[in-house]
Amino acid sequence: MTGAQILIECLKREGVEVIFGYPGGQVLPLFDKLYDSDIKFILVRHEQGAAHAADGYSRATGKTGVCLATSGPGATNLTTGIANAYMDSIPMVAITGQVKSFLIGNDAFQEADVTGITRPITKHNYLVKDIKDLARTVREAFLIASTGRPGPVLIDIPSDVQLQDTEFIWPEEVEIKGYKPTLFGHPGQIKKAAKFIVNAKKPVIYAGGGIITSGAHRELKALAEKIQAPVTWTLMGIGCFPATNELSLGMLGMHGTAYANHAITEADLIIAVGARFDDRVTGRTDTFAPGAKVIHIDIDPSSISKNIRVDIPIVGDAKNILGELLEEIKKKADTSAWLKTIDGWKKKFPLKYKDSAGIIKPQYVIEQLWDLTKGDAIITTEVGQNQMWAAQWYKYIKPRTFLSSGGLGTMGFGFPAAMGAKIGCPEKQVIDIAGDGSIQMNIQELATCVCNKINVKVVILNNGYLGMVRQWQELFYKRRYSGVCITSPDFVKLAESYNAVGMRVTKKEDVRAALEKMLKIENTVFVDFHVEPEENVFPMVPAGEAINKMLEGLA
Repeated sequence: MTGAQILIECLKREGVEVIFGYPGGQVLPLFDKLYDSDIKFILVRHEQGAAHAADGYSRATGKTGVCLATSGPGATNLTTGIANAYMDSIPMVAITGQVKSFLIGNDAFQEADVTGITRPITKHNYLVKDIKDLARTVREAFLIASTGRPGPVLIDIPSDVQLQDTEFIWPEEVEIKGYKPTLFGHPGQIKKAAKFIVNAKKPVIYAGGGIITSGAHRELKALAEKIQAPVTWTLMGIGCFPATNELSLGMLGMHGTAYANHAITEADLIIAVGARFDDRVTGRTDTFAPGAKVIHIDIDPSSISKNIRVDIPIVGDAKNILGELLEEIKKKADTSAWLKTIDGWKKKFPLKYKDSAGIIKPQYVIEQLWDLTKGDAIITTEVGQNQMWAAQWYKYIKPRTFLSSGGLGTMGFGFPAAMGAKIGCPEKQVIDIAGDGSIQMNIQELATCVCNKINVKVVILNNGYLGMVRQWQELFYKRRYSGVCITSPDFVKLAESYNAVGMRVTKKEDVRAALEKMLKIENTVFVDFHVEPEENVFPMVPAGEAINKMLEGLA
């Protein structure tokens, strides 16, 4: 078989059903064999869209997403999407073509050192120079991408390797020297953690994306209800615990709920699971949970005690460890006084905004969307105010229903990610909540959606600004708006020009009817909501401040 045939055969054996990508000279042998394959290929309009679509597919389904690009600029256009997946620990295999082996290093046409460029933003990467290594490489790539702490793996394949012939040998098992993720926690540490938990009077569970990755949401809920501990989560952890549960505290950190931030600050025990204590959550680390003991459960040992001192580290898969903890905990402390205190904070510091007749508030749009879908939808977001409002005001009750760029904060993520999610979950409503700035970063994927009948909906919260930057300039730069007033095309005409559906809404009383209509349309839909231009996201913890020192002005 040729290298191209071997690659396609390997992908089929790995269960790959769809590839997002863009062709070019150095991947023509692959595309020729893809032509005869039953693997679905989605031709995007920009390689960045391919990477985000593969990412969204992976987040929505739990499977490894695959993207494909040619050498040089095709490969470098993938890098933002690869870095995005790396920061959020998303399993992805990116395949790139490379110039012929004997031209590597000669500044050949469309040559780029892709393995060098992607080394800091991949879990691992490969340059395949010998066709005999190709099948094993693909097998290893999928194993590395999807196990331990997941992440993107890149395979760079010179075009001459794609054309060479060799016998196809499928390695049923591969063993990678030095790579053996720890899946089960240390029994002694689990017993110690259980003792801390049964003695805690003011515990808080702090849950991250690792809960969703490991499928540990049922164990998390069982633990929270067994020990009667409130649960807060990171942006990546949204959906890991039902927002409608009475033990829910909502999101923590810079734009988290005030009661979550107060609870963490006053807690005597933090049970952190699959979260990495990033700066958007902790604020000033010397004031983060100052009186609390910290149990940290994570599959990546390098995350433990990286940002916050940990008293009991437990390395392993969250589902396994939470299951073992549940077995170990035979009794619980009385947390009723603690829950009463938290209930008081919920009443004193609720999420709120100042509604206004005739003016569309972005929070109102999202509230109406929740009311219509009742959580039975996959929400993707762009980055900025739209992302935070979507995180605050939509009540997520299931894992894999909130897809957002957490670590890298990539504008332009939401629309192609929605595309990938819809292909992975065709039975689901998939809705991208976007800003008028961020939607323009990958708006070209409208063509991909329409051509492939990918029925996603885009709710644009159009305020005429790059909203989050404007908010920071208002609060911290004396309202000196610099470089944030953004003009937009006529989104209705633009959508229609691609044979999609466009709607414009300028009155509050028309919001609900527009959303109802949008959800019924079997086509890609852009709804352009003209919202209050200077609406802010509150609460807000200023950068570098303690998380209980919030700005809580009415939005």
